[in-house]
Amino acid sequence: MDWDKLRIFHAVADAGSLTHAGDALHLSQSAVSRQIRGLEDSLNTTLFHRHARGLILTEQGELLFDATRAMAKRLDTATARIRDSEEEVFGELRVTTAVGFGTLWLAPRLTKLYDRYPDLKIDLMLEERVLDLPMREADVAVRMKEPSQADLIRKKLMSIRMRCYASKTYLEKRGHPETLDQLSSHRIICQAPSAPQVAGGASLIHKLLANDVGSTLTVNNYFGVLQAVIHDLGIGVLPDYLIEEFPNLERVFPDIESSEVPVFLAFPEELRHSKRVAAFRDFVQEEIMAHRRSIRELRERDEDI
Repeated sequence: MDWDKLRIFHAVADAGSLTHAGDALHLSQSAVSRQIRGLEDSLNTTLFHRHARGLILTEQGELLFDATRAMAKRLDTATARIRDSEEEVFGELRVTTAVGFGTLWLAPRLTKLYDRYPDLKIDLMLEERVLDLPMREADVAVRMKEPSQADLIRKKLMSIRMRCYASKTYLEKRGHPETLDQLSSHRIICQAPSAPQVAGGASLIHKLLANDVGSTLTVNNYFGVLQAVIHDLGIGVLPDYLIEEFPNLERVFPDIESSEVPVFLAFPEELRHSKRVAAFRDFVQEEIMAHRRSIRELRERDEDI
Protein backbone atom coordinates (compact mmCIF):
# COMPACT_ATOMS: atom_id res chain seq x y z
CA MET A 1 0.00 0.00 0.00
CA ASP A 2 1.29 3.47 -0.94
CA TRP A 3 2.42 5.23 2.25
CA ASP A 4 2.08 8.67 0.65
CA LYS A 5 -1.54 7.98 -0.27
CA LEU A 6 -2.21 6.80 3.29
CA ARG A 7 -0.71 10.01 4.66
CA ILE A 8 -2.97 12.08 2.42
CA PHE A 9 -6.02 9.94 3.26
CA HIS A 10 -5.34 10.46 6.98
CA ALA A 11 -5.16 14.23 6.52
CA VAL A 12 -8.43 14.29 4.57
CA ALA A 13 -10.23 12.05 7.07
CA ASP A 14 -8.95 14.16 9.94
CA ALA A 15 -9.95 17.45 8.30
CA GLY A 16 -13.18 16.23 6.68
CA SER A 17 -12.37 18.31 3.64
CA LEU A 18 -10.15 18.06 0.57
CA THR A 19 -9.45 21.79 0.71
CA HIS A 20 -8.43 21.88 4.36
CA ALA A 21 -6.31 18.76 3.97
CA GLY A 22 -4.63 20.30 0.92
CA ASP A 23 -3.83 23.45 2.89
CA ALA A 24 -2.26 21.38 5.68
CA LEU A 25 -0.26 19.28 3.21
CA HIS A 26 0.62 22.21 0.90
CA LEU A 27 -1.05 20.43 -2.02
CA SER A 28 -3.75 21.54 -4.41
CA GLN A 29 -7.27 20.23 -3.93
CA SER A 30 -7.07 18.42 -7.27
CA ALA A 31 -3.81 16.71 -6.27
CA VAL A 32 -5.36 15.52 -3.00
CA SER A 33 -8.46 14.31 -4.85
CA ARG A 34 -6.36 12.32 -7.32
CA GLN A 35 -4.48 10.59 -4.49
CA ILE A 36 -7.72 9.64 -2.74
CA ARG A 37 -9.21 8.25 -5.96
CA GLY A 38 -6.03 6.28 -6.54
CA LEU A 39 -6.18 4.81 -3.03
CA GLU A 40 -9.86 3.88 -3.46
CA ASP A 41 -9.05 2.21 -6.78
CA SER A 42 -6.18 0.21 -5.26
CA LEU A 43 -8.44 -0.99 -2.44
CA ASN A 44 -11.45 -1.43 -4.73
CA THR A 45 -13.71 0.37 -2.27
CA THR A 46 -15.20 3.77 -1.48
CA LEU A 47 -13.62 5.53 1.48
CA PHE A 48 -15.72 8.73 1.61
CA HIS A 49 -19.32 9.75 1.07
CA ARG A 50 -19.14 13.09 -0.73
CA HIS A 51 -21.77 15.80 -0.13
CA ALA A 52 -22.08 19.56 -0.16
CA ARG A 53 -20.94 20.03 3.44
CA GLY A 54 -17.80 17.96 3.09
CA LEU A 55 -16.73 14.34 3.36
CA ILE A 56 -17.96 11.55 5.63
CA LEU A 57 -16.06 8.30 6.05
CA THR A 58 -17.70 5.11 4.87
CA GLU A 59 -17.52 2.01 7.05
CA GLN A 60 -14.41 0.94 5.12
CA GLY A 61 -13.00 4.44 5.49
CA GLU A 62 -13.51 4.29 9.27
CA LEU A 63 -11.54 1.04 9.42
CA LEU A 64 -8.67 2.56 7.47
CA PHE A 65 -8.75 5.77 9.52
CA ASP A 66 -8.48 3.75 12.73
CA ALA A 67 -5.35 2.13 11.32
CA THR A 68 -3.75 5.38 10.08
CA ARG A 69 -4.56 7.12 13.37
CA ALA A 70 -2.73 4.39 15.28
CA MET A 71 0.16 4.59 12.81
CA ALA A 72 0.37 8.37 13.17
CA LYS A 73 0.43 8.13 16.96
CA ARG A 74 3.20 5.54 16.91
CA LEU A 75 5.21 7.62 14.42
CA ASP A 76 4.83 10.72 16.61
CA THR A 77 5.99 8.74 19.63
CA ALA A 78 8.95 7.31 17.71
CA THR A 79 9.89 10.75 16.42
CA ALA A 80 9.84 12.20 19.93
CA ARG A 81 12.00 9.35 21.23
CA ILE A 82 14.50 9.79 18.41
CA ARG A 83 14.69 13.51 19.12
CA ASP A 84 15.35 13.01 22.83
CA SER A 85 18.51 14.89 23.75
CA GLU A 86 20.57 15.50 26.87
CA GLU A 87 19.39 19.10 27.05
CA GLU A 88 15.68 18.74 26.40
CA VAL A 89 12.76 16.73 27.73
CA PHE A 90 9.71 16.78 25.47
CA GLY A 91 7.20 14.56 23.73
CA GLU A 92 4.65 12.07 25.03
CA LEU A 93 5.21 9.85 28.06
CA ARG A 94 2.60 7.18 28.77
CA VAL A 95 2.40 6.48 32.50
CA THR A 96 0.21 3.77 34.00
CA THR A 97 -0.64 3.29 37.66
CA ALA A 98 -3.57 2.27 39.85
CA VAL A 99 -6.58 4.57 40.06
CA GLY A 100 -6.10 5.37 43.73
CA PHE A 101 -2.39 6.16 43.63
CA GLY A 102 -2.63 8.06 40.36
CA THR A 103 -5.59 10.15 41.46
CA LEU A 104 -4.69 10.78 45.08
CA TRP A 105 -0.89 10.94 45.09
CA LEU A 106 0.58 11.36 41.61
CA ALA A 107 -1.78 13.69 39.72
CA PRO A 108 -1.81 16.45 42.39
CA ARG A 109 2.01 16.63 42.19
CA LEU A 110 2.37 16.85 38.40
CA THR A 111 2.29 20.65 38.40
CA LYS A 112 5.91 20.63 39.54
CA LEU A 113 6.93 18.29 36.71
CA TYR A 114 5.20 20.43 34.07
CA ASP A 115 6.77 23.58 35.53
CA ARG A 116 10.16 21.97 35.03
CA TYR A 117 9.43 20.47 31.60
CA PRO A 118 6.63 22.49 29.92
CA ASP A 119 6.98 20.61 26.60
CA LEU A 120 6.36 17.20 28.18
CA LYS A 121 3.05 15.51 27.33
CA ILE A 122 1.92 12.91 29.85
CA ASP A 123 -0.74 10.34 29.04
CA LEU A 124 -1.77 9.16 32.52
CA MET A 125 -3.57 5.81 32.33
CA LEU A 126 -5.28 4.94 35.60
CA GLU A 127 -6.50 1.36 35.84
CA GLU A 128 -6.07 -1.71 37.97
CA ARG A 129 -5.17 -3.88 34.97
CA VAL A 130 -1.40 -4.35 34.65
CA LEU A 131 -0.42 -3.05 31.22
CA ASP A 132 2.24 -4.89 29.22
CA LEU A 133 5.32 -2.64 29.19
CA PRO A 134 7.48 -4.83 26.92
CA MET A 135 4.61 -4.74 24.39
CA ARG A 136 4.60 -0.94 24.75
CA GLU A 137 1.11 -0.54 26.15
CA ALA A 138 2.77 2.10 28.36
CA ASP A 139 6.23 3.59 28.86
CA VAL A 140 6.40 3.69 32.66
CA ALA A 141 4.43 1.93 35.36
CA VAL A 142 4.06 2.67 39.07
CA ARG A 143 2.63 -0.41 40.73
CA MET A 144 1.86 -1.71 44.22
CA LYS A 145 3.89 -4.89 43.70
CA GLU A 146 7.11 -5.85 41.99
CA PRO A 147 6.55 -6.30 38.24
CA SER A 148 6.94 -9.87 37.04
CA GLN A 149 7.40 -9.10 33.35
CA ALA A 150 10.81 -9.73 31.83
CA ASP A 151 13.13 -7.12 30.29
CA LEU A 152 12.08 -4.38 32.70
CA ILE A 153 14.17 -1.97 34.71
CA ARG A 154 12.52 -1.71 38.12
CA LYS A 155 13.13 0.35 41.24
CA LYS A 156 11.44 0.16 44.61
CA LEU A 157 10.16 3.62 45.48
CA MET A 158 8.65 3.17 48.92
CA SER A 159 6.41 0.95 51.02
CA ILE A 160 2.89 1.74 52.15
CA ARG A 161 0.38 0.11 54.49
CA MET A 162 -3.39 -0.02 54.39
CA ARG A 163 -5.00 1.36 57.53
CA CYS A 164 -8.39 2.39 58.87
CA TYR A 165 -9.38 6.06 58.80
CA ALA A 166 -12.50 8.11 59.49
CA SER A 167 -13.34 11.80 59.47
CA LYS A 168 -13.34 13.72 62.72
CA THR A 169 -16.99 14.61 62.15
CA TYR A 170 -17.99 10.95 61.76
CA LEU A 171 -16.11 9.93 64.91
CA GLU A 172 -17.64 12.78 66.93
CA LYS A 173 -21.07 11.66 65.80
CA ARG A 174 -20.73 7.87 65.97
CA GLY A 175 -17.98 7.40 68.53
CA HIS A 176 -14.37 6.23 68.23
CA PRO A 177 -14.26 2.39 68.30
CA GLU A 178 -11.40 0.92 70.29
CA THR A 179 -11.81 -2.75 69.40
CA LEU A 180 -13.12 -4.70 66.42
CA ASP A 181 -16.10 -6.03 68.37
CA GLN A 182 -17.44 -2.45 68.45
CA LEU A 183 -17.89 -2.39 64.66
CA SER A 184 -21.53 -3.39 64.97
CA SER A 185 -22.45 0.29 65.29
CA HIS A 186 -20.23 1.47 62.43
CA ARG A 187 -20.01 1.34 58.66
CA ILE A 188 -16.93 -0.07 56.92
CA ILE A 189 -16.01 1.45 53.54
CA CYS A 190 -13.61 -0.57 51.44
CA GLN A 191 -12.97 -2.30 48.17
CA ALA A 192 -14.74 -5.61 47.76
CA PRO A 193 -12.42 -8.41 48.96
CA SER A 194 -12.67 -10.00 45.49
CA ALA A 195 -11.79 -6.76 43.64
CA PRO A 196 -8.33 -6.31 42.06
CA GLN A 197 -6.18 -4.72 44.77
CA VAL A 198 -3.03 -5.24 46.76
CA ALA A 199 -2.99 -8.49 48.72
CA GLY A 200 -2.25 -6.70 52.00
CA GLY A 201 -5.36 -4.55 51.62
CA ALA A 202 -7.54 -7.55 50.81
CA SER A 203 -6.29 -9.39 53.92
CA LEU A 204 -7.07 -6.41 56.14
CA ILE A 205 -10.57 -6.12 54.66
CA HIS A 206 -11.21 -9.83 55.30
CA LYS A 207 -10.12 -9.32 58.92
CA LEU A 208 -12.49 -6.39 59.43
CA LEU A 209 -15.48 -7.99 57.72
CA ALA A 210 -15.07 -11.18 59.77
CA ASN A 211 -16.58 -9.18 62.63
CA ASP A 212 -20.19 -8.16 63.21
CA VAL A 213 -20.10 -5.00 61.06
CA GLY A 214 -23.17 -2.80 61.17
CA SER A 215 -23.08 -1.72 57.53
CA THR A 216 -20.72 -1.76 54.56
CA LEU A 217 -20.05 0.22 51.41
CA THR A 218 -17.76 -1.30 48.80
CA VAL A 219 -16.15 0.78 46.06
CA ASN A 220 -13.93 -0.46 43.25
CA ASN A 221 -11.04 1.97 43.91
CA TYR A 222 -9.48 3.92 46.77
CA PHE A 223 -10.53 7.30 45.38
CA GLY A 224 -14.17 6.33 45.85
CA VAL A 225 -13.43 5.02 49.34
CA LEU A 226 -11.77 8.31 50.25
CA GLN A 227 -14.69 10.39 48.95
CA ALA A 228 -17.10 8.44 51.13
CA VAL A 229 -14.84 8.76 54.18
CA ILE A 230 -14.25 12.51 53.92
CA HIS A 231 -18.02 12.94 53.57
CA ASP A 232 -18.52 11.32 56.97
CA LEU A 233 -20.01 8.04 55.78
CA GLY A 234 -17.92 5.60 57.82
CA ILE A 235 -14.53 4.02 58.54
CA GLY A 236 -12.51 3.47 55.40
CA VAL A 237 -9.61 1.18 54.50
CA LEU A 238 -7.11 3.52 52.84
CA PRO A 239 -3.37 3.76 52.08
CA ASP A 240 -1.34 5.56 54.72
CA TYR A 241 0.13 8.13 52.29
CA LEU A 242 -3.20 10.01 52.37
CA ILE A 243 -2.75 11.32 55.90
CA GLU A 244 -0.46 14.09 54.68
CA GLU A 245 -2.99 15.45 52.17
CA PHE A 246 -6.08 14.93 54.36
CA PRO A 247 -5.27 16.02 57.93
CA ASN A 248 -8.97 15.88 58.87
CA LEU A 249 -8.78 12.09 58.80
CA GLU A 250 -8.11 10.26 62.03
CA ARG A 251 -6.70 6.78 62.29
CA VAL A 252 -8.94 4.13 63.79
CA PHE A 253 -7.54 0.94 65.35
CA PRO A 254 -3.91 2.16 65.50
CA ASP A 255 -2.64 -1.36 66.17
CA ILE A 256 -4.28 -2.83 63.08
CA GLU A 257 -2.84 -2.43 59.59
CA SER A 258 -2.01 -4.41 56.47
CA SER A 259 1.30 -6.01 55.71
CA GLU A 260 3.87 -3.84 53.94
CA VAL A 261 2.96 -3.03 50.33
CA PRO A 262 5.94 -2.17 48.08
CA VAL A 263 5.62 0.50 45.40
CA PHE A 264 7.72 -0.06 42.28
CA LEU A 265 8.54 2.05 39.25
CA ALA A 266 9.30 0.07 36.09
CA PHE A 267 9.99 0.71 32.42
CA PRO A 268 11.28 -1.34 29.45
CA GLU A 269 15.00 -1.91 29.05
CA GLU A 270 14.89 -0.20 25.65
CA LEU A 271 13.90 3.09 27.34
CA ARG A 272 16.92 3.06 29.63
CA HIS A 273 18.37 6.18 27.94
CA SER A 274 15.07 8.03 27.40
CA LYS A 275 15.28 11.56 28.81
CA ARG A 276 11.53 11.67 29.41
CA VAL A 277 11.60 8.47 31.45
CA ALA A 278 14.62 9.70 33.43
CA ALA A 279 12.90 13.03 34.13
CA PHE A 280 9.75 11.30 35.38
CA ARG A 281 11.72 8.79 37.46
CA ASP A 282 13.78 11.53 39.13
CA PHE A 283 10.68 13.64 39.77
CA VAL A 284 8.82 10.77 41.45
CA GLN A 285 11.83 9.93 43.61
CA GLU A 286 12.17 13.56 44.71
CA GLU A 287 8.48 13.76 45.58
CA ILE A 288 8.68 10.55 47.60
CA MET A 289 11.62 11.91 49.56
CA ALA A 290 9.65 15.09 50.25
CA HIS A 291 6.63 12.98 51.22
CA ARG A 292 8.72 10.98 53.69
CA ARG A 293 10.02 14.17 55.28
CA SER A 294 6.48 15.49 55.66
CA ILE A 295 5.26 12.26 57.25
CA ARG A 296 8.23 12.24 59.63
CA GLU A 297 7.54 15.85 60.63
CA LEU A 298 3.86 15.04 61.19
CA ARG A 299 4.76 12.13 63.46
CA GLU A 300 7.27 14.19 65.42
CA ARG A 301 4.69 16.96 65.84
CA ASP A 302 2.06 14.50 67.05
CA GLU A 303 4.51 13.01 69.56
CA ASP A 304 5.22 16.48 70.94
CA ILE A 305 1.56 17.24 71.47
